[in-house]
Amino acid sequence: MKTIPLIATAALLLATAAPRLSAAAAESWAASCKSCHGLDGAGHTKIASRLGVKDLTDAAYQKTFTDDAAFNDLKNGLVKDGKTKMKPFAEKFSDDELKALVTYVRTLAK
Repeated sequence: MKTIPLIATAALLLATAAPRLSAAAAESWAASCKSCHGLDGAGHTKIASRLGVKDLTDAAYQKTFTDDAAFNDLKNGLVKDGKTKMKPFAEKFSDDELKALVTYVRTLAK
């Protein structure tokens, strides 16, 4: 009988935490990611064209990488052909914040 109130409480906590997490992720995006990826994630910035930043609003492109791969790139940075394409954010964000950013990136796809 105590299971139902416990489940209800857990569901309520999750429902109220999700908006805070997405708001925090949006703030993190605006502070750390928009300079290259743009606020909307389309990558229409001067630096994006130099670095070959992909359009994160493109649902087809988003299907080319997993959440784990995105998390790894955020945490450890992205280096291709010996060139740093994205700096690591391991020291700036916790793992939970990085996971929230991955979730936020997924919301950018149209």
